[in-house]
Amino acid sequence: MAHTAPTIQPDEKIIAFLLSNSVVSIATSVGNQPYSASCYYAYVEGEAFIAFKSDSDTRHIEEALQNNKIAGTILPDKIVKAKPQGIQFTGTFMKAEGETGKKAKEAYLKKYPVAGIFRGDIWMIELEHIKFTDNTLVFGKKLLWER
Repeated sequence: MAHTAPTIQPDEKIIAFLLSNSVVSIATSVGNQPYSASCYYAYVEGEAFIAFKSDSDTRHIEEALQNNKIAGTILPDKIVKAKPQGIQFTGTFMKAEGETGKKAKEAYLKKYPVAGIFRGDIWMIELEHIKFTDNTLVFGKKLLWER
């Protein structure tokens, strides 16, 4: 599946947040029934993609293959209640294939080397819209990015 390269990369604060955290929660929807799942992820620098590993027979993968438009959130690995941060995003789900898929696999296995011994496939989310709330900057500060 081809993708278009972003004309502008996300803000460096968004990229730093994506690189420094580990778990993405994704939401899928088929028919009238939403579903969510959490997975370890790696950010694919220069591509504005998230890579994660999961079995193809899981409900979230089966649903994302039926409807590849998904949404999700990323919270810090260590939450500081006084200074909330987080990302809300929408994107397009796809299997890690081609040149970008190769980069996604490399990014994921570099971040989680032990994952290579477990079953599952690498999948990608092409980020299309990001809202980054970062109250470490100023209370209520939001950075927006769109592909």
